[in-house]
Amino acid sequence: MKNRIFVFVDAANVWSSQKRLGKLIDHQKISKFLAEKFGGEIGEVFYYESFPRDETRRYETDGKHKFFTFLKKGLGFIVRKKELKQIRSVLDDGHEIITEKGNMDVEITIDAVFQRDKFDTAVFFTGDSDFLPLITFLRNLGKKIFVFSTKNAVSTELRTGADGYFDLKDFPEIHGSKLFYRRQKIKNRLREEAV
Repeated sequence: MKNRIFVFVDAANVWSSQKRLGKLIDHQKISKFLAEKFGGEIGEVFYYESFPRDETRRYETDGKHKFFTFLKKGLGFIVRKKELKQIRSVLDDGHEIITEKGNMDVEITIDAVFQRDKFDTAVFFTGDSDFLPLITFLRNLGKKIFVFSTKNAVSTELRTGADGYFDLKDFPEIHGSKLFYRRQKIKNRLREEAV
């Protein structure tokens, strides 16, 4: 019987890993890489990300939505996305602050539990210790569970609680282009305009 693999990508945690690596993860390479590594076929790849509300940034956010479309239509991923929730608080001195929250842990857990009869192996791109109960539950059902993250972005619980942990730095075959921060992009654009 073929090993059926489902993949769950926690974009917020992957972003932390990419910053540590200084490179982007090339999502086009993930399915083939995992199928070869774990000797099976990819069933579904789920991608989870929160995005900023319109007009809450000084920069354009259209690229984010184009990326979601590419993942969905170009790569066949199942994209779960939601708008960042803004939470307003008033400090003791009367100043108002706004914090944003966009945790996708519940969505990932629901999908993994709901899809459990469709996969033999689950691969999680995350390092969040909140997923330990989910991983334990799935392993108790006889599922093989593997975690990909990076040092300092993965909890001890996930490193030891899954069937295997892999550091993304050790797999250049799925690394993409060099990561440039927005500030660096702005500096480069200003340099080009000055020439």
